[in-house]
Amino acid sequence: MVASASSVSLRSWRSRGPPESRVPRARRLDLPGQVLLTMVLAVVVGVLIEGPRIGWTSPAALAGYAWAAVATAGFVWVESRRREPLMDLRLFRRPIFSGAVVGAVAVFVGLNMTLLLNTLYLQNTRGWTPLAAGMATLPLAVGATVCAPWSGRMVGRAGPRLPLLLAGGFITVGGLCLVRLTPHTSVFLLLAAYALIGVGFGFANAPITNTAVNGLPPARAGVAGAITSTARQLGAALGIALAGGLVTATSPTELAHASRPGWILVATCGVLLFFVAHVSRTKGASTGPASQQAR
Repeated sequence: MVASASSVSLRSWRSRGPPESRVPRARRLDLPGQVLLTMVLAVVVGVLIEGPRIGWTSPAALAGYAWAAVATAGFVWVESRRREPLMDLRLFRRPIFSGAVVGAVAVFVGLNMTLLLNTLYLQNTRGWTPLAAGMATLPLAVGATVCAPWSGRMVGRAGPRLPLLLAGGFITVGGLCLVRLTPHTSVFLLLAAYALIGVGFGFANAPITNTAVNGLPPARAGVAGAITSTARQLGAALGIALAGGLVTATSPTELAHASRPGWILVATCGVLLFFVAHVSRTKGASTGPASQQAR
């Protein structure tokens, strides 16, 4: 349902956004880049998941850090020398684009941490059934569903800044509501926090995609959108790995306290969207009607 809301917001934005990206011919397959990037992401996520079990300074963890560093350096070296790279690293020199990618990662880290920590807390600590725990997330899904198309219309009319500010504010407040989570936290507070995070998520997707794509040549718009989508998937993987690492090997009574750093991180993800909103004010980040006509 949350994913559906994201699709609605993007469709709403596309109806008013820049023209479709087209290139003269299809790009060649960058197999070395794909292998190295997959290696980096797999090792980073794997270390985050297994770190609490094997120890953050264990030989296996240190080997993982070294492997990730070497693979990252190799990826940068390969991509900077290929005529048609998997990921054009020069795009990251643009603050607008870099900010949007950071925002995409942050939003999905916050969302997936919320979903996993919520599930573990409600079922293991509160003793709720899976059905009841799922029902508790309905405010999050409703908030995202209602605000996603609204965000797309706002971006089309006035640009990405306002919905980004709203997204950052709602996610930050929602995370802060649960920073002092206990086994007996009010259900009303839980539902309110989930609703706030859902509203923030609904407002976030269209302006982040808009910010990434705008300010780039039309032929790069598709690449920018693809990198932003990849950043979302990376954020989802990181959010799940971080949430699992925080509460692994904890008893049900300790889980609420152990999850508190996770809620601080969710709030921090919201704060990062204020940075993206600030970056989106720079030249080339607006998608109002006037700027569309100019392009």
